[in-house]
This record gives sequence, structure tokens and C-alpha cells, in this order.
Amino acid sequence: MSFMTDLKKFGERIIHNLEQVIVGKSQSLELVVIGLLCQGHVLIEDVPGVGKTMLARSLARSLDCAFSRIQFTPDMLPSDVTGVSIFNQQKRNFEFRAGPIIGQIVLADEVNRATPKTQAALLEAMEERQVTVDGVTHLLPKPFMVLATQNPIEYEGTFPLPEAQLDRFLLRVRMGYPSASEEMRVLSGQQLRHPIEALKSVVKVKELLNAITGIRKIFVSPAIQKYIIDLVGRTRQSSDVYLGASPRGSLSLFRAGQARAALQGRDHVLPDDVKALAVAVLGHRIIVSPAARLRELSADRLVQEIVHNAPVPGGDYRATVAKEKGKAQ
Repeated sequence: MSFMTDLKKFGERIIHNLEQVIVGKSQSLELVVIGLLCQGHVLIEDVPGVGKTMLARSLARSLDCAFSRIQFTPDMLPSDVTGVSIFNQQKRNFEFRAGPIIGQIVLADEVNRATPKTQAALLEAMEERQVTVDGVTHLLPKPFMVLATQNPIEYEGTFPLPEAQLDRFLLRVRMGYPSASEEMRVLSGQQLRHPIEALKSVVKVKELLNAITGIRKIFVSPAIQKYIIDLVGRTRQSSDVYLGASPRGSLSLFRAGQARAALQGRDHVLPDDVKALAVAVLGHRIIVSPAARLRELSADRLVQEIVHNAPVPGGDYRATVAKEKGKAQ
């Protein structure tokens, strides 16, 4: 159990450090740390000014990782993201000049302001952890994580992210407005200087890589696996859904469940882990049918209804987990 305690303390260290900058958003911070432990990418979506970019910058500062930032604009080209090959006159050969995507923690700021062609430059990097320029493939460093921010699609000058790109994000996080008391803390905390200026790294790369390996050992019982598949399957069968969640959605819910269990100090996943993560993992993967949209039924609300209606693994769950873990060993 000491290993589980280490994983829990590891997560608490990062979350506590992030809370020095991001006030009153512990649930959003936990989701970002879950994304980090799963080596998944996180889409932070909300209105301007609620701390999306600050959260990404704070995470990068909390980790001893190489950080790069891409500020997406409509006139940006794919080579501005991946890098270019430049001819060296002295050596008489082409040299690769790496783009900002070649980093460990990459902030893709306002990703939906770039054209679809430029957005597509992220696809290979996010899924295969490599970029190909002029026929030469360049591997990305470990760990590698894209934190993308976007304003709601209704704003002018934005291009909706294609389904293939949305599906590559493990989680979608929404910040929301702070309460009055939290906003008071933000005002007083930034009176003299911004708290991010004093933020130090609290985790080494080796610790992070060990934690990423560690969460894969968290036990997921067959009953929980069936529960995950049932939830994802229901998104495909609903008459209100035009496009349901993919098998990548099932795997994402599986991995995120392992990370959440580890952050809670457990060595096994509970149905509560799956329920808590369902909207963040599945909501952005679903396209609601036009008829449902007319009824103002959002994808998030649909996932909540599916979770509410799906049967949950029952019985003496602890005894069942212990028995199944014994079989697995």
C-alpha cells in the first residue's frame, strides 16, 4: 500500500501547488492531474478570463518539464507548429528546425482560432507522439502532453475542432466563474504580484514517469470494464445522438478511472470513479442529433442521463474485488 500512498501524495503535491494560483477549482485541477498521469491531452474550454491559460502555465511550472506555447491565429501555417527543414549553405544539407510542438508540456492556446489545416498538424503529435516533416519522422520527448484552451464555438473568428481532433483529448475541463469569496481571494492575491511568479516545480521528470507507469497497475475488475463498455455503448444507441463515443472513449474512461483511484489512495477502480469522470471523458466525443439540439439537450446532459439510467455493478463490491484480484494474480 506504500506505493498507493506515494501516488496519492504525488497528486496532492501538484494540486496543492496549482491551488497557489488557481483559486477554488479543485475539481478542475484534479482532472488536469488525471490527464497528466494518463499521459492524455486535456481540452480546457470556457469563456475568456477564467484562468484557462494560467492553469496550463501553472502546471508547466509545477513540473520540471520543457514547456512550449503555441498561440493559434487564423493565419498560422502547419509548419509554424511542427517545424521546418532549412537548407544549410555551409554544410550543403537540410537541417530540421523544431517547432513549438516538440516539447513536454505544450500549451495550444485558443486552438480553435487556427484553420482546420493548421489544427490537423496536431493530430499526429497527439496520437502517435511524433511529427513528420519532409518525410522525416521526429519522436517527441517523454512525458508529452498537450493542454489546449478554447473559447466557446459561438464566438466570432473561430473554427470548430473536427471530431477526429476532439476524440484525441482524454478529458474536457470547464473552469466556470468563481464565487464572490473566491474572486475576492483572486483580487487580494494579485494586489502586489501574480502568484505564478513565485511558483516552483514540485515534481521531477523521473517521479512523473514512475507515477505514469504506476497507475497502469491499478486493478480494474471485469464488472467495471463491462460497466464502462455499457456506458459508452449507450452513447451510440441513443436516438438523441448523431455520433456516439468511440472505443478510444472506452479506453480513456478506463485509464482515467485508474488515475482517479490512485489519487484517492486506492489500488482498484470503483463505479464512483467511472461516474465522476463520465462527463469529462465522454461529453466532447458525442455529437447530439439536430432534433435533440432543438430541444436544447447538450452532450454533457445526455451523458449525465445515461449514467443515471445505466445499472451499476452491485453486491458486496469489496469482496468481489478481492476475489477477482486474487484470480488476476
